[in-house]
Amino acid sequence: MAGQHTDSEVTMEAVGRRLSCDGELATVRYIGPVPPTTGLWLGVEWDNPDRGKHNGSHEGVQYFTCRHPTGGSFVRPTKVSFGVDYLTALQQVYHNDMEMVKSEEIFIGKRKLKWRPCTKTRSFESLSSVLLDFCEVNGPGVDGDIKTTTPNVKWLDLSGSLLSNWVDVTDFAKQMDQLEGLQLSHNRLSLPLNPSAYSQHFCSLKHLILNKCALTWSQVLECAPMWPNLEELFLEGNHITELQRPVQVLQSLRILSLASNPLVQDSVNSLADLPRLELLNLSDTGLSVIRFEDADSGSKTVMFPALKKLVIDDNNITEWFVIDELAKLPSLIQLSCRRNQLMSSDKNPETAEQMLIAKLGQLEVLNSSKINPSDRRGAELDYLKMFGEKWLKSRGASQLNTQFFHQHPRYQALIEKYGAPEEGELKKRESPMLKNKLIRITFVFPDDPDRKPIEKKLPELMLVQKVKGLLYRPIKVPAPDISLTYTSPKTVGAEFEIHNDLQTLQFYSIKDGDQVLVRWSRVRNEAE
Repeated sequence: MAGQHTDSEVTMEAVGRRLSCDGELATVRYIGPVPPTTGLWLGVEWDNPDRGKHNGSHEGVQYFTCRHPTGGSFVRPTKVSFGVDYLTALQQVYHNDMEMVKSEEIFIGKRKLKWRPCTKTRSFESLSSVLLDFCEVNGPGVDGDIKTTTPNVKWLDLSGSLLSNWVDVTDFAKQMDQLEGLQLSHNRLSLPLNPSAYSQHFCSLKHLILNKCALTWSQVLECAPMWPNLEELFLEGNHITELQRPVQVLQSLRILSLASNPLVQDSVNSLADLPRLELLNLSDTGLSVIRFEDADSGSKTVMFPALKKLVIDDNNITEWFVIDELAKLPSLIQLSCRRNQLMSSDKNPETAEQMLIAKLGQLEVLNSSKINPSDRRGAELDYLKMFGEKWLKSRGASQLNTQFFHQHPRYQALIEKYGAPEEGELKKRESPMLKNKLIRITFVFPDDPDRKPIEKKLPELMLVQKVKGLLYRPIKVPAPDISLTYTSPKTVGAEFEIHNDLQTLQFYSIKDGDQVLVRWSRVRNEAE
């Protein structure tokens, strides 16, 4: 967007400034000659280290240093752009007639914000959001211009700008009294000497996005006094490793995303005292262990008191005790745990998902899907049955019993809820071949003559409660409200009850070609 520069226009003051070259962003680290060549060169450190060629040295001389060994280059001043001020970028993007060329919807992650830019308005003053991402904005321009031109901005996107420090960002904030959301991803901002001195200018700021800004956690904590009322902070794809406890900062934070940072395992609990933290995203952080050692198995921890939603997708979680630890969280009702290595004994992902539901008794949403009552009931009954034999064997020896309930802290609560599994129900199935034998069943709905029959092939050893679970999708009736009977062509006129959810289809002698009659309480279903 900005013009090119001659050698005479570039001074030593440009060291530390941000620039754009061929679509890539960089920071100036050196200005001067590079013998044996003639003329002026800019030594730059690229944001994308793959763009560079060296570490700031040439023919044995170190002109500047880079974080990455191949993050540096030398470029001519005529090849780069140092950007434009805010008002120039605003006019270039929004045009004189204010007809937007940017998207009207603003997203933080997958959440759409309520602020929408105005279109075809006669004045910049009516704008509630300004989107200038990757528009080479290098500063606020003349002091006071932002205040008179765009005074009502609540959301500002300066992602991938050419701003070089937080002092410049503060110059924007102090002219935008209503600023609630600030997007600064893909920037490299040097820290001010006294961050708390700028806090008065960010009093309205609630949403801050700093993804891919090469930040460490120490730098975040150093900046945090600037944001006294911050509620949402996104720090994805930075250089954050070891976390330290936020002391007298970030205390109003409700949402924190640390996704795609190489976190040190044991430091996650450094965030445990944040009193209002409701959502924590730790996806793709290399996480394998979470422990809350202040609470015994089956008890609740005092850590993360307000945490309702936890995202731990794409990690290295392989042990089920981690899920038992999560059950200690007092407020956790939503969990996203996709693409980990948690496996059940049968290696079936659906079984593993049922175990997650059974182990986390207060969970309401798993992997973005609401857990309905029939899902929970089925998962918990399966869990009782799955580990019933081990429970029976452990009852005679106190050491084994203690070990069992340490591995299955919810098992006693499930026994109290559904009753203890009986030994007869836990006998191993007769033959592995039977497990794969499918029978053809036709489901009919005698109380709903307009509903078409449904034909399915089901395993002969499928439990009745799982059959009811399969029926939930087509009829939207919870399993406890469904009653089943069946008829057989071999016994015309007879109708047999199916009353025990923990028995199999084989137990009731249901054969290939039989018909299962499905009934439910229509009054309750319609009320729901």
